[in-house]
Amino acid sequence: MMITKEQCRAARALIGWSRSDLASAAKVSERTITDFERGARSPIHASLAAIAQALESGGVEFIPENGGGPGVRLAKPQENDSWNEAE
Repeated sequence: MMITKEQCRAARALIGWSRSDLASAAKVSERTITDFERGARSPIHASLAAIAQALESGGVEFIPENGGGPGVRLAKPQENDSWNEAE
């Protein structure tokens, strides 16, 4: 699933990640995150997929366009999720 710049910003906010945190988790440059979220450019497919995967691993779930617009929410925590253990 490809995410929008708005979903990216919202996902980071939900899990309290900075752009630097996301860049590190996705193994992309912070500039890639900044430019994507500002709408200055779209990352290549592999980078965008890595960004989405990092955010999902961090605890969010992306909601596809379904007539109400794309969105993002916190994923239901699983007992074995490492991000859930910090709480």
